[in-house]
Amino acid sequence: MGWLLYLAIPIVAALIGYVTKRVAIEMMFRPLRFVGIRPFFGWQGVVPRHGGRMAAIATDLLTANLLDLDEIFARIDPDRITREIEQPLLRAVDEITRDVLAEYHPVLWEALPAMAQELVVKQLQAGSPRLVRELVADLTANLGVVLDLKHMTVRNLTQDPALLVRLIRETSRPEMAFIARCGVYFGFVLGLAQAVVWALTRNPWVLPAFGGCIGLFTDWLAIKLIFVPREPVRLAGFTLHGKFQRRRAEVARQYGELIAHEILTVPNLLDAVLRGPRSDRLVAMIRRAVAKAIDEQGGRMAAVTIGAARLREIKEAAATGALERLPDTLRHAEGYLTEAMDVAKMVEQRMLALTPQEYEGLLRPAFRQEEWKLIAVGGVIGFVVGELQVLLMLH
Repeated sequence: MGWLLYLAIPIVAALIGYVTKRVAIEMMFRPLRFVGIRPFFGWQGVVPRHGGRMAAIATDLLTANLLDLDEIFARIDPDRITREIEQPLLRAVDEITRDVLAEYHPVLWEALPAMAQELVVKQLQAGSPRLVRELVADLTANLGVVLDLKHMTVRNLTQDPALLVRLIRETSRPEMAFIARCGVYFGFVLGLAQAVVWALTRNPWVLPAFGGCIGLFTDWLAIKLIFVPREPVRLAGFTLHGKFQRRRAEVARQYGELIAHEILTVPNLLDAVLRGPRSDRLVAMIRRAVAKAIDEQGGRMAAVTIGAARLREIKEAAATGALERLPDTLRHAEGYLTEAMDVAKMVEQRMLALTPQEYEGLLRPAFRQEEWKLIAVGGVIGFVVGELQVLLMLH
C-alpha cells in the first residue's frame, strides 16, 4: 500500500499540473460578466474584463498592419452592384415615388391616370442605375470621410464580449491545449522528485510546497513556451520555436476568416456608415444624389407646378425613404460584396508579412494583463492538492 501511495505522487503531480492549467485557461475567458461580490470577491474572465483595451489593441493591429480599406473597396465594381440589386432597387424607387407623391402632393397624384403614374415611376426608375453607380464611386472616393473603421471594430468587440473571446480563443486553441499538456508532463517529472524528497524526509511541508511550485512553475513555463523563442533555434539536434509563432500560417488563415465573417461584414460596414460617428456625411451624400436625380427627371418643371418649398420637402422625403430601404436593398448584393472585398485573404497575406513581435501582439496582450494572477492561482491550487496528499499519506 505504501508503494502505491509513492507511485501516486507523480501521477497526482501530473494531475495538479493539468488541472491548474485548465483552470488558468478558463479564467482567461470565463465568465463573460463579473460573478461574485464587488470589488474583491469574485471573478470575470481576463479577456472580457479588459475587453476595451484588448479590442483597441486588436483594432490598432488590424487597421495599421492588416487592412487597407481603399484597396478593399477599389475591388468593388459599381456596375456589378447595380446589376445585383436591380430588382429590389426598382421596387424601392416605385414604392418611394408613390408614397412621397401621395403624401406631399395627393391632389395632383390622384388626378393622374394610372398610365401617367406608371410613366412617372418608370422615368425615375430609368435614372436609378446611374444614381447607384455614381453613389458607389462617390462613396469609394470618400471612404475615410464616411467610415470610421476603428470606431466600428472597437464597438463591435466591446458590445459583444463573446465575440472578443471567440476571436482570441479560436485562434489560440492549440496553444491552450499545449499549456494543459505541459502541465501533465512537467507535473509528472516534478512529481518524481517530490516522491524522492518525501521518502527521504517525510516532512509534511514537502508535498504542499512541491504542489505549489508545480502549479507556479508549469503555468509560467507553459505560457513562455507559447511565444518564445520567436525565431527557430537549433539546440542539441532539436529545433525550438514558440508554438504560436510556429503556427503562423494556420493562425493567419483562421484570423482572416474570423475578421471577414464576424467583424468586417457587409451588414457591419453598412451599419457603421449609416449609424456611426460619421454617418451624417453619407446621409448628406445620399440626399444630394437623390435631389440631383429628381431635378434631372423634371425637377425644374415640378418647381413651377408645385412650388420650390414643396419640392424640397419631396426631395427630403425621397432621400429618407432611400436611406430606410438601403440595408434591405443592398442585402441582395451581400454575396458579391463579400467575395469582391475578400477581406479574409488580405488579412491572411498581411499577417504572414508581420514581424515576429508584431505577430505576437495578436495574442500576447490576452496573457500579459493579468498573467501573474493566473500563475498565482496555479500555485494556490497546487499547494491545496499537496496538502490533501499529506493528509492521505499520514492516514
